[in-house]
Amino acid sequence: MKTQRIVYNDRVVRQFVWASVLFGIVGMLVGIIIALQLAFWPANLPPFLSFGRLRPLHTNAVIFAFVGNMLFAGVYYSTQRLVRARLASDILSAIHFWGWQLIIVSAALSLPLGITTGKEYAELEWPIDISIAVIWVVFAVNFFWTLAKRREKHLYVAIWFYIATIITVAVLHIVNSFEIPVGAFKSYSIFAGVQDALVQWWYGHNAVAFFLTTPILGIMYYFLPKAAERPVFSYRLSIVHFWGLVFLYIWAGPHHLLYTALPDWAQTLGMVFSLMLWAPSWGGMLNGLLTLRGAWDKLRADPVLKFLAAGVTFYGMSTFEGPLLSIKSVSGLAHYTDWIIGHVHSGGLGWNGLMAAGMFYWLVPRLYGAKLHSRAAANFHFWIATVGILIYVIAMWVAGITQGLMWRAVSETGGLLYPNFVETYLAIRPMYWARLVSGLLYFTGILLMAWNLIKTAKSGAAVDGELEVAVVTEPRERDIPWPKLLFGQPVMASIIVIALLFAMTLFDGFMSTLLAILAIMWGVAAIAIGIRDRDDEKVSWHRALEGRAGVFTVLVVIGVLVGGVAEIIPMVISVPESIRTTKNVPYTPLELEGRDVFVREGCYTCHSQMIRPFTWESARYGEVSTIDDSIFDHPFQWGSRRIGPDLARVGGKYADVWHYKHMIDPREISPGSNMPPYPHLSKETIDFAGTVTKLRAMRNVGVPYQADEIQTAEETAQAAAAAIASGLAENAGVAVCDQPTDGCELVVNSRMVALIAYLQRLGRVPQGESLATADTKEVAR
Repeated sequence: MKTQRIVYNDRVVRQFVWASVLFGIVGMLVGIIIALQLAFWPANLPPFLSFGRLRPLHTNAVIFAFVGNMLFAGVYYSTQRLVRARLASDILSAIHFWGWQLIIVSAALSLPLGITTGKEYAELEWPIDISIAVIWVVFAVNFFWTLAKRREKHLYVAIWFYIATIITVAVLHIVNSFEIPVGAFKSYSIFAGVQDALVQWWYGHNAVAFFLTTPILGIMYYFLPKAAERPVFSYRLSIVHFWGLVFLYIWAGPHHLLYTALPDWAQTLGMVFSLMLWAPSWGGMLNGLLTLRGAWDKLRADPVLKFLAAGVTFYGMSTFEGPLLSIKSVSGLAHYTDWIIGHVHSGGLGWNGLMAAGMFYWLVPRLYGAKLHSRAAANFHFWIATVGILIYVIAMWVAGITQGLMWRAVSETGGLLYPNFVETYLAIRPMYWARLVSGLLYFTGILLMAWNLIKTAKSGAAVDGELEVAVVTEPRERDIPWPKLLFGQPVMASIIVIALLFAMTLFDGFMSTLLAILAIMWGVAAIAIGIRDRDDEKVSWHRALEGRAGVFTVLVVIGVLVGGVAEIIPMVISVPESIRTTKNVPYTPLELEGRDVFVREGCYTCHSQMIRPFTWESARYGEVSTIDDSIFDHPFQWGSRRIGPDLARVGGKYADVWHYKHMIDPREISPGSNMPPYPHLSKETIDFAGTVTKLRAMRNVGVPYQADEIQTAEETAQAAAAAIASGLAENAGVAVCDQPTDGCELVVNSRMVALIAYLQRLGRVPQGESLATADTKEVAR
C-alpha cells in the first residue's frame, strides 16, 4: 500500500502560542492597573491612562489577544491531526497570524487615545472592525479548505465546536458592527436605544459563548483526552452538549437587560433560554470530568491535568452561576454590581486562563521536542492561580451583594438609608484591595509560566509533527444524500421545538407551562432520533452527518440564525414607527459633541443610564427609564456596571459649576469618591466645523435632523458653548478664554463645556419641544 508523509504546519501554532503568552502578560498587567485605580484613585493618569480608557483595553487584550491567540493555536494544532492533513495554505496561515497581531496593536494604540465606539467588547472603530472581518474570513477559508482536503472523513467533536465558532463569530461581529463612519476614527451605530441594546447584548453574550466557550470546549475535547490518555467519556453526551449550546446560547443575550426598557417578551425569552442552558453546559462539564475516570491518580503529579481539570470545573461553576443570574429576582440584586464582575472573571481566569495554561504546558514541550523545564514551577503556578481566582471571586461576591443590599436599603419611613452613592463604595473598598492582591497572585503565575515555557523551548528545537498516511485509491463509499440529512427527522423535530418555545412566550400561566413541557419532550425525541442506530441504515443520522462537513455547517448556520432573527427583527422593524410617534427630540449640536466626549472618556464603564422599575432606584435617581428616553442614542448608553451613580436623569439636578468642579476635582464635590479627575477636558478643544458632518451621519441612521438645523450646527454649538462658559465665568469666577493660554482655566469650545451640556440634557428636555427651541434655551441658559 502506498503511503504519503504529512508534515504539519506547526510554525503558525508556535507563533500563536507565544503571542498569547505575551498578550496575556500585557492584558493582565492592565487589569492590575485598573484594579489599583478602583481602590486608589491617584493611580489614574489622565488623559491616556485613566480607568475609562484602560478598562476597554484590558477586556480586549484578554479576550481577543490572550484567549484569541490561544484558541487559534489550539484549533490549528488539533485540526491538522484530527483530519490528518496539513493546513491548506501556509500563506493564509501567515496572513492570519500577522493580521491578527496588527489588529491587537491597533487596539492597544487606539483605545488609550479615546478612539472607541462605546460598545462593550466591541469598542474598536470601523477601520479595525473591517480588518477583523477580513482576517476572520482568512481564518475561515483556511479552516474549511483544510476540512475539504481531509483524509479522515469523520469529523471529531472538537471540529464541531470549531465550525460553530467560526460561523457564529462572523455573524455576530458583522451585525453588531453595522455603523456609519463620520471620519477615519469615528462612527455611529446604525442601531439606537433599545434596538442597539438588544443587538449589543446579543453580540456581547454570544461573544462569550462562541469566542470564549465553544472553541475552548473543542480544545477541551482534544487536549483533555490526550493528556489523560483516555477516550472521551460519552460520544452521545457530546452530541447533546454541542447542539444544546449552539441552539440555546444564541437566544440568551436579553438576560443582560432584565428590568430595563427592553420589552418584556424579549426579557422572558432571554431568561428562559438561559435557564435551559444549565442542562447542556453541565452535560459538557461532566463529559470532561468523567473522561478522567481511571486517571485521577495522575493529577497529583501532572500539572497539565491539574489545570485542565480545574478549568473544566470552573466552566461548570460559571455555567451554573450564569443561568442563576438570569433569574429576574436574582438579577434585580446582582445587576450593575461587582457580583457580575466576579462571575465574568471566574470564567475568564478560571475557565479560559487555566485551560490555556494546561494546553501550553502540554503543547510547548511537543512543539520543541523537549521535556517541560520545571514541573514544580508549573504545579506552583497552578496553586497560586487557583488561590488568586478564589480570592477574586469571593471578594467580588461580597462586594456585589453588599452593593445590591445597600442600594435598596430603605428606612421605615421609606427613605434611603444610604442616599450618598459614595457610601457604598467606601463600604466595599477593602474588597477592591483584596481583588488587587488576587490579581497579583494570578499575574505572578502567568510570569512564572512564561519563564517555564521559554526555558522549555530553549532546551529543545522547533519540531513539526509528521504522519504517514495511506494513499487511498479505492472509490469512497456512497454518502447518504444531503436532502435526507438536511430534512431528516431530527431537524423536523427541532423545528417543532422552536415553534413551541416561541409560542410559549405568547401565553401566560398553564398554557405557557404546557408548551414548555411539550417543547422539552419534542427536544428529547429529536435527540433520541438523531443518535440512535437505524435498522435500515448502517449508521445513525448524526454519525452520517459527521461525515458531511458542508451539510453539518449549514445546520449550524440555521441553528444560530434562528434565535438572532427571532429576537432582533421584531425590534428593528419597529424603529420607523417609534421615531414617528416619539415625543423626544434629537440632541442639540453641542449636546451631541458632549455625548461623544462621554463615550471617548469611557464614562459608560462606570455609569449606567437606565433606571429600573424599583422604588429604591426611583427614590435615588428619578422616574423609571422608558424606550423613548434613548431613542436617538447611537450607540445606547445603558451601561452594565455602576461604579458611580446612574445618570439617566441627572440633567438639571446640579448647576453647571457643580459639574465643572466635579470633573476638575471629584473629591471636592464628593469626598471619598474614586472617580478620576478630568482637568484636561477644559483645555482640549472641539472643531465645531466637524459637527455638521456628525449631524449628517446621525440623520443617515434615522435621527430626524432638518437640513437647516444641520447647516447652522456650527454656529448653534458655538453660541451654546459660549453661554455655558459665560455662566461659569460669572457664577464661579472661572477664567475663560477662546484659545488655551497660560492662566486660562476653561476654553469656550472645550470638551469640558460640551460634556456639561450633554449631562444637563439627560432626562431633562421637555417632550415635544422642537430642536430650534431647545437650542435657543441652551443659549439663553
